[in-house]
Amino acid sequence: MKIEQQLTNAVIEAVKALYGQDITAAQVALQKTKKEFEGHLTLVVFGLLRISHKKPEDTAQEIGQWLKDNTTLLQGFNVVKGFLNLVIAPAQWIGLLNDIDANAEYGITRPTADSPLVMIEYSSPNTNKPLHLGHVRNNLLGWALAGVIEANGNRVVKTNIVNDRGIHICKSMLAWLKYGNGETPESSGKKGDHLIGDYYVAFDKHYRAEVKELQAKFEAEGMTADEAKAKAEKESPLIKEAHAMLVKWEAGDPEVRALWRKMNEWVYAGFDETYKALGVSFDKIYYESDTYLVGKQAVEEGLEKGLFFRKEDGSVWADLTKDGLDEKLLLRADGTSVYMTQDIGTAKLRFQDFPINKMVYVVGNEQNYHFQVLSILLDRLGFEWGKSLVHFSYGMVELPNGKMKSREGTVVDADDLVAGMIAQARQTIDEANKNPDMTEDEKNEVARIVGMGALKYFLLKVDARKNMLFNPEESIDFNGNTGPFIQYTYARIRSILRKAADAGINIPDTLPADVEISTKEEEIIQHIADFAAVVRQAGTEYQPAAVANYCYELVKEYNQFYHDFSIMREPDAKKQLFRLVLSRNVAKVVRLGMGLLGIEMPERM
Repeated sequence: MKIEQQLTNAVIEAVKALYGQDITAAQVALQKTKKEFEGHLTLVVFGLLRISHKKPEDTAQEIGQWLKDNTTLLQGFNVVKGFLNLVIAPAQWIGLLNDIDANAEYGITRPTADSPLVMIEYSSPNTNKPLHLGHVRNNLLGWALAGVIEANGNRVVKTNIVNDRGIHICKSMLAWLKYGNGETPESSGKKGDHLIGDYYVAFDKHYRAEVKELQAKFEAEGMTADEAKAKAEKESPLIKEAHAMLVKWEAGDPEVRALWRKMNEWVYAGFDETYKALGVSFDKIYYESDTYLVGKQAVEEGLEKGLFFRKEDGSVWADLTKDGLDEKLLLRADGTSVYMTQDIGTAKLRFQDFPINKMVYVVGNEQNYHFQVLSILLDRLGFEWGKSLVHFSYGMVELPNGKMKSREGTVVDADDLVAGMIAQARQTIDEANKNPDMTEDEKNEVARIVGMGALKYFLLKVDARKNMLFNPEESIDFNGNTGPFIQYTYARIRSILRKAADAGINIPDTLPADVEISTKEEEIIQHIADFAAVVRQAGTEYQPAAVANYCYELVKEYNQFYHDFSIMREPDAKKQLFRLVLSRNVAKVVRLGMGLLGIEMPERM
């Protein structure tokens, strides 16, 4: 049992014994003792004064003395006004460490068959371009969030919606037909998603050239620059061809559909490689081409029930004015769907496929309004989880030179980023040369683990709601708040434990209660014990960054301990065994915590 829980129970007994009244655990206000005072935990007694009918100092003194006289929990206590600072007895810390050591998955609550089902949507790529840095943050946040929510005892279904239809897809298809000369991933040696992305950029290049030429012509005919540009963008032969192709796609034209399927398959093969490198996957993938018609049907059914209304031009809208919003378009006048329609269709299919209790969408903060509206519409349409859907809204990843633009080809490509991080990690490892006996394969594997750990941790340690600046060089540093720093500490502990095994030291399952330990060691046990609360907080607040930063603070504290205390050279056998168990549990909790984020731990570095 955790020390906080034991203390809570003891305070309840103390209040009953001293003042003759029963209180609940919720009325026992315990918090960590401030660093300027002696103690580990502090009982705030102000809420108990109406029961004690005494001054805060007297109440704290009486409760402290009762705990000291009637339990084995305390070594001592001190009172500062209405705050009872409790110094926990060393044997209690040893007992707590023994309990943590006995639990291989301390802090993790595994789901059961009856646990709530949470569906998490992330990634949501378009099939006209490869994944970029923004997608990387999205995928890593989605995967980490799934890990944290599952560790809080929920069943989790990880899902993806692929935007595989629309004018942007037709642009890539048309450019490939016009300029591709039958190029394939095999003939070019390019990943399929990169190949298609090149044609998306090519379309934009030729389209801009057409617009520029037409704009000059219209300006020469007397139009203003703005009028000429607007007309040129509509009159461009390329954009007209792309729209014509979209109409054919919607009509099920066999040639257009065959080309669409072929090019999408190239993209999916490329996506799969990137997902594998990132260490993410999905339990179920949905495709917009399958869901948009379901969405149209749901909207039309809602129209018949009077949930929506039709305007004179034939378009269908939702009136959200009673919800403090405006009117929202659901079907255009020509009957075509919008993104909202597709999301309604996807939700309907998902609800048919899974008994969802909660739905979490991992989507950037530019879509905040969209999900506010979606929640209201799904609730109107009768989806039980509609009103309580969670939009896990995250900020953008920015570069030192500004924002990324896919059409202009000025993005940080996900594959290049992964390869660069791994190469940088390999260079750092080679320069350090800590383990010259490693084989090339071992070095490459460690470089992969460290490079990906650096990337993932850098993107996950920041509060997801904030915009962030990505700096690859800073992320690979082996010092400071980085993934490699945490990984190096883990590898160091694993090395210590291997040395202990090689020396024939047998680490016991249970430590004796009479080991003499320092204040620093007590602090580390307390920090390890906090892991369970951090996992709960991260799950409740949808905040993977809480776990990331907890791991950093723990290893930082451990490194201070490692610097000040000997382990393998400690002459006192009891202290040595205690420090080995302490180290083992720091490593365990770090591995568990980083594992929730999808970050691997190397045995050697």
